Amino acid sequence: MSLPVAQRWFERRKVDDAVTHLWEPHVDAMMRCNIWHVRGRARDLLVDSGMGVASLAEAARDLFQQPLTAVATHAHADHVGGHHEFAERAVHPLEAALLQRPPYASLDALKAFGREGIDRLRQQGLEMPEGLLIDALPRAGYDPERDYAIPPAPPTRLLAEGDLLDLGDRSFEVLHLPGHSPGSIGLWEAGTGTLFSGDALYDGPLLDELERSSIPDYIRTMERLIALPVTVVHGGHEPSFGRERLRELCRAYLERRRQ
Repeated sequence: MSLPVAQRWFERRKVDDAVTHLWEPHVDAMMRCNIWHVRGRARDLLVDSGMGVASLAEAARDLFQQPLTAVATHAHADHVGGHHEFAERAVHPLEAALLQRPPYASLDALKAFGREGIDRLRQQGLEMPEGLLIDALPRAGYDPERDYAIPPAPPTRLLAEGDLLDLGDRSFEVLHLPGHSPGSIGLWEAGTGTLFSGDALYDGPLLDELERSSIPDYIRTMERLIALPVTVVHGGHEPSFGRERLRELCRAYLERRRQ
């Protein structure tokens, strides 16, 4: 299949004076991770880094003007592909091995997930392709089979429940939110009610039957999140939402999985 060359690989929108949302429009929706950049007075925060098909550091060079910590909410391929480009990389200890030694990744869905994996994801409500996970090339001459790989990105900091990420004028608390994966985390700013939730919670089909997922853990995570006084949730996928939608999503999950 002949694919066009993308004019640009990343799109972005300014959420407010400090937060910028970036994404990869040419990546299949299932793997199109939300990337969040948070500007601080002393340093910046990057929450997840996408698939790594093209250079995030180059595409958003204008945003990355001061020291920056790249946080992985978890180590699935669609969230950590660009982490190797940043000097400071933080992740929960239970995800560290995958960040340091990324598993084989492919832009071909069948090779990446296998027949059984695709069927399992479809059963969980995802629209899964069977061909390439991209609909354009990042540059002329790019070969999706030959050129795609996620380089190792050994963590420089391990994050645990209650740790703080201090940006100088604002601080985010680490919440351990297992279920989707053992070391899934969220970043919580109580003063503004802002939660970066990764794949623990977003407004779409939640995946709790992956190889390292745990439904009992996910139930406990949802019980915790439903009581959190959020103003806005910036998830790992899909649009952001507020407190009432958070409660609806948590209640729906708990009703389904407590049966």
